Amino acid sequence: MVVRVIGFVLLIAHLLLVAWVGLLPRDVAWVTAPNTVPLAGLRADLALGPAAAARQIAAGLLLLAPLGVLLPMCDGRLDASPWGSLTRTTAAGALVSLALELLQTAVPGQVVDVDSVLLNTLGVALAHLLVVPAARTRMRRRRESPEGRGRGRDQGLGQGRLRIGSESDQGRTPRISRVPIAR
Repeated sequence: MVVRVIGFVLLIAHLLLVAWVGLLPRDVAWVTAPNTVPLAGLRADLALGPAAAARQIAAGLLLLAPLGVLLPMCDGRLDASPWGSLTRTTAAGALVSLALELLQTAVPGQVVDVDSVLLNTLGVALAHLLVVPAARTRMRRRRESPEGRGRGRDQGLGQGRLRIGSESDQGRTPRISRVPIAR
């Protein structure tokens, strides 16, 4: 539970920061044409030289990369399918990136660039692949270790084991099958 709340707070803070950075008007003398051809902007960046290209590509990869970790953190499931989690997280990252690009069309000095959507989505997927499986494995081991037993959802460890003496250890609740309604 605590992990989910922390993840949600960090997610909101990151999205606000991205919106502020991405939707800030630019005071420029001229604006480049929108890039709607996939990978054309990357080729243009590579033509500028290795240092400038690395800076531009890294900026595109890192802008939304924290979503790859924060979105599964908000979900809080430790036993989620790795491929399903990657697919959901990458799709959500692509949608956030696309929404940011579409909102930028109304901001002076900002232009649409399909390559930034591709780089942002790739950054989300890479961050997810590098962090989430290892973190989930570590948290599952911690949950199953002797000192982690007895901790439930309220301890922030996801789907924990039930405590001894809980409702499921007591058996099913008795129910009366047919009780007539009083008239």
